[in-house]
Amino acid sequence: MSDLAAQSLPHDDRRAKRNVVILFAAQATMGAQMPMIFTIGGLAGQSLASNICYATLPISMIVLGSMLWATPLAAIMQRFGRRVGFFSGALGGSVGAAIGAYGLMQSSFALFLLGSLFTGMYMSAQGFYRFAAADTASEEYRPKAISYVLAGGLVSAVLGPQIVKVTADAMVVPFLGTYLAVIGVNLAGSLLFFFLDIPTPPPPSKDAPKGRSRWELLKTPRIAVAIICAMVSYALMNLVMTSAPLAVVGCGFDKGNAADIVTAHVLAMFAPSFFTGHLIRRFGVERIVAIGLAILASAGLVGLAGVELENFFIALILLGLGWNFGFIGATTMLASAHTPEERGRVQGMNDMIVFGCVTLASLSSGGLMNCSGGTPQEGWAAVNLAMIPLLTLAGAALIWLVMQPKKT
Repeated sequence: MSDLAAQSLPHDDRRAKRNVVILFAAQATMGAQMPMIFTIGGLAGQSLASNICYATLPISMIVLGSMLWATPLAAIMQRFGRRVGFFSGALGGSVGAAIGAYGLMQSSFALFLLGSLFTGMYMSAQGFYRFAAADTASEEYRPKAISYVLAGGLVSAVLGPQIVKVTADAMVVPFLGTYLAVIGVNLAGSLLFFFLDIPTPPPPSKDAPKGRSRWELLKTPRIAVAIICAMVSYALMNLVMTSAPLAVVGCGFDKGNAADIVTAHVLAMFAPSFFTGHLIRRFGVERIVAIGLAILASAGLVGLAGVELENFFIALILLGLGWNFGFIGATTMLASAHTPEERGRVQGMNDMIVFGCVTLASLSSGGLMNCSGGTPQEGWAAVNLAMIPLLTLAGAALIWLVMQPKKT
């Protein structure tokens, strides 16, 4: 390549595209453990818990662990680089799966919950893949980089539930084979991080700009609305998806049907990622987030319309599409609203708030599904009705942001 040709392609975007390929592969392989665990976590919890109202507590513990690890992992990555943080997440995923497997062998709900808490460390680290994609990308390429990395979930959406089908009943102890498979997924997938090329941020000098405080960041309209929209998109996706396998089985369908519905849902979460970044560049991030919220609302309406198998499929597909537009849009909005020295602070704070709300949604999911009515149908209706307040909050926040006077 001539010098002139080389200069026509920015160095940062050459590096960014290489990193995107690696992060896409990590999302595709290691990310498979999340649909695996979300498919069987509630069913395994239901078999171990003394009260069925606690069936989804293992999934809630994963999300709680993700919230608790968000700030420490952000600090680790700011200090030691993305690679160290991602290796830490893979270690947490392996340890969590090992403890969960032992809990299944001992029929111990407490051990199973402890393993789920460690699994949250991987979930938190995976959440930073999208920010890592933006680290070395230009302003033009950034939304596409975020979208492409999240598109790796398209592969994990197929891979994870298929592994569940093979492993869930492969051993005498139900679901034990799945948790052992998760250990292998983490150990093999973590090798990808050796090829990651994201510079470690230099230690700040005494006179270097410190950036805004967390409170000042939260008072910035664009950052506040980005966090709210990400929080609502992810919380509603988790609220409904966590209960879906329980509702499917409770309404007379089998675990294979539940796995297929989760596959369709996760495909819908990530398939649009190949063009979401292009849509954001063309139509603006606010419009894409608004469309995402509208699609989430339509998912709730379909869920309320009936409990036939097609209702579950359509509702969960719409849920995935709405999450994609809402979450990628909110992430892009956040990535363009802070300075480099604020990166670790704002990203850790964002994920702590987002996954804190997701934890509450996950905790509520099992109670709404199993304890808010006399039948699975009534529980499923309660889950879908619970979407209304959060959708109202996010919609109002987005309208407020759009109505803010534009700065010159």
